[in-house]
Amino acid sequence: MVGAMTLAALNAGLANAAEKIRLAQNLAPISGLVIIAKEKGLFDKHGLDVTVSNFTSGRQALETVLGGGADIATTAEAPITAAALARQKISLLARMVYSDDKTLVSKASGINTPADLKGKRIAYTAGTGGEIYTLTLLKKAGLTRNDVTLVNLRPQDMVSALATNSIDAYNTWEPHIVNGKKALGDKVKEIDTRGVYAETFNLVVPQDYLAKNGKTVAAFLQAVLEAERFLKANRDESIAVIATATGMKKEELAPIWNDYIFDLVLDDLTLNTLKNHAQWRLDSGNAPTGATIPDFNDIIFAAPLKQVAPERVKIKGL
Repeated sequence: MVGAMTLAALNAGLANAAEKIRLAQNLAPISGLVIIAKEKGLFDKHGLDVTVSNFTSGRQALETVLGGGADIATTAEAPITAAALARQKISLLARMVYSDDKTLVSKASGINTPADLKGKRIAYTAGTGGEIYTLTLLKKAGLTRNDVTLVNLRPQDMVSALATNSIDAYNTWEPHIVNGKKALGDKVKEIDTRGVYAETFNLVVPQDYLAKNGKTVAAFLQAVLEAERFLKANRDESIAVIATATGMKKEELAPIWNDYIFDLVLDDLTLNTLKNHAQWRLDSGNAPTGATIPDFNDIIFAAPLKQVAPERVKIKGL
């Protein structure tokens, strides 16, 4: 009898064992929803044991997933389109947020507007949304890449490069703009580039992982959806949680909080951003030989999000 009870208890324990997920995230406010889900115990609530690996770009996060080092990545459209054009089998589950990339310049450089970038040394990160932001910014200013010196740097190396006068400006995402302001003070300033390029941040898994772990992925999205609701209902606490996780101060994150549009969704903005970015890759030669625009309906997998929040799937035909 005791043995039977022990066996029953063991079976119950196994049935309730948390599903393990390895999350590769860009440790930045743009990953805010999954940061909230982790820090507020929402993954645990939905029976998930989520182990987080942190990176400084979504490209690194997606590369880790594709290399088998993690299951889910937070990543921007640039790495997604690169993977799609290379015919890698990925599944985009949902967009979490979009936010403008930004430009920080040395005051000594004399840069006051994007047009003033002519002849300057500009850092960016190749293969990320920062690259298309840089080229779009130059185009809007009537410039080409031949009018400037582009320097490929990791985001975390840009502040020191600006401090040592190795570059005149850098283009990237937060918190690296805030970090530059904090480190260099009145020696730098941000120029107005609002509306030039909004980078999306998304959840991506390998297709074979999704095929084997559909319920687990749906539970993950449910936790992230709850994180979104928490974030919108608890602004100050969310700022505090995300600032702590990303190494920022609350007073640094608060002024740029409204730059982040958090919504767990699949919509036309998601799809059109992917299409436009893929077209840019083809037009600029940043794609494999013979590549064509992918059918993103083969990459966007709406079923898990439909299961937890069907109203969040707004792309026709999905």
